[in-house]
Amino acid sequence: MTKKTVGILGGMGPEATADLFMKIIKATPARKDQEHLRVVMDSNPEIPDRTAFILGKGEDPRPLLLAGAKNLERLGASFIVIPCNTAHFFHKDIQDAVSIPVLNIMEEVSRYLSGKLQKAGLLASTGTLSTRLYENALARHGIGTVLPQGFDQDEVMKAIYAVKAGDLDTGRRIALEQGRKLEAAGAQAVIAGCTEIPLVLKDGDLGVPVVDATTILAQSAVRFATTG
Repeated sequence: MTKKTVGILGGMGPEATADLFMKIIKATPARKDQEHLRVVMDSNPEIPDRTAFILGKGEDPRPLLLAGAKNLERLGASFIVIPCNTAHFFHKDIQDAVSIPVLNIMEEVSRYLSGKLQKAGLLASTGTLSTRLYENALARHGIGTVLPQGFDQDEVMKAIYAVKAGDLDTGRRIALEQGRKLEAAGAQAVIAGCTEIPLVLKDGDLGVPVVDATTILAQSAVRFATTG
């Protein structure tokens, strides 16, 4: 079997990128080194903040995103995965810049949940929420979305930036609190829809499943690399 080479367009942030890499390793049914996948990575933490740009408050991240994607293609990647949910706002731009497939984390999560529930809670960046990327993808699979209300979304952003700053305790405390609120509002599962969130919120932490978007993307990457 010829295995495809995984390209990781990362750096947003570095720990989330490492988390995806480790989850790809764990998802690979390998008994020895040689059975693992070849992975090439461009982890550039200088890519401007995606949420800030989407909200009209920051520099355009697209030049560095496109440069990173093209670099991965030059390095031999067969396809690209992006361990940053908000960066998928630029998915079409990235896909148009390369001739290899770029997997879409929202589509992968929505397919995974299809037929399993009617209503999913979502912990994600304000940038992701403002673009309705998850809501639209989930709706195509008949799944409604429960979102943080009012100042609660500000708290979610505090959790995300706390994790980026290495303050995992604060990030976990806020993520737990906000996840419980979504559960109380009727969510049958809570999607960890920012790649910082699964670093502090795990399945089993709430009374409903926590759906780790990073793990689903990793599993999809392994499946894509080893089939067809």
